[in-house]
Amino acid sequence: MNFLITGGAGYIGSHIALMLLNNGHKITVVDNFSNSNSSVINKLESHTNSEITLYEVDICNQEDLKKIFQTQKFEAVIHLAALKSVSESVLHPKKYFHNNVYGTSCLLASMKEFGVKKLIYSSSATVYGAPRYLPVDELHPLSFTNPYAETKLLCEESLKEIALQEDGWKIVCLRYFNPVGAHDSGLIGDNPTGIPNNLMPYLVNVASGQLPFINVFGNDYDTYDGTGVRDYVHVMDLAESHLLALNYIGIKAIEHKEIAPSKNIQNKNISIFNIGTGNGTSVLELVEAFKKVNSVNLKYIYGDRREGDICKVVCDPIKANTISSFTLKPCTPAAYTPPPVIKTTKPSA
Repeated sequence: MNFLITGGAGYIGSHIALMLLNNGHKITVVDNFSNSNSSVINKLESHTNSEITLYEVDICNQEDLKKIFQTQKFEAVIHLAALKSVSESVLHPKKYFHNNVYGTSCLLASMKEFGVKKLIYSSSATVYGAPRYLPVDELHPLSFTNPYAETKLLCEESLKEIALQEDGWKIVCLRYFNPVGAHDSGLIGDNPTGIPNNLMPYLVNVASGQLPFINVFGNDYDTYDGTGVRDYVHVMDLAESHLLALNYIGIKAIEHKEIAPSKNIQNKNISIFNIGTGNGTSVLELVEAFKKVNSVNLKYIYGDRREGDICKVVCDPIKANTISSFTLKPCTPAAYTPPPVIKTTKPSA
């Protein structure tokens, strides 16, 4: 089977590509390399002894997308191509709406024209805004605190509308929490161009001397150490969740993973799942764990909060775990146990 991965040379996309190749599938990658490197494709081909069809194309270019669909037949599309920096989205919202929302509409138009109606969409836990209760389940009210989150929410709403109005679509939206880590080979990982926005590659850059210190954005949050709390999920677990999502919509992408049909589905053509561990870790806890595991000393300073950031968010993964028996382990070193998340009362309906 041949799968199209938009943003397939990026951090998450490359790990999905690797897992699909290791399961015997063909993949086609579309990427404009705005925040990735074409060398990743060579590494994937070498590591898996496979060939990847690559198109250096921007998803906002409707004509280029159409040519790809004219020449390739796809079983399904895994759509990750998007700008993803919360802080940058605050500064350049139009750029984010154009790339993320318009780009997705271009992709959907080509999929519809060529009869490809199976889609795994890369969404985000940012669509929950500032959580009203923890942990956050899929029924939590939707909101946003920054333009990036708004683009993800708008794309989800578009997909819901398509699934409601048009027959034949099978769509899964995966709401990622905070991906970290890399494949054991070390050949691919979170290695963006420029200064990283994610915490883990920032730590690596400081440890390797490429950056002088870690800027911890905010130490006055209402958390146990004053820094933001997130649910960190290993990128290989996140990658596997995409193959399980393909299984869920009827495509055997990975062997020996039986998927039970979900109950209480409001729209049978679209399903939404949180992808996280259910465990919260603060920024300082992650920094200290990184120092301990790697036996390094990292300098960090406290800065102001970043506009658009929230205090804490932790996933309720029960829905995904129930249908797949796929339980994600907390992505913190075994030597370190973070404090438990206190579950607060959900608002009444």
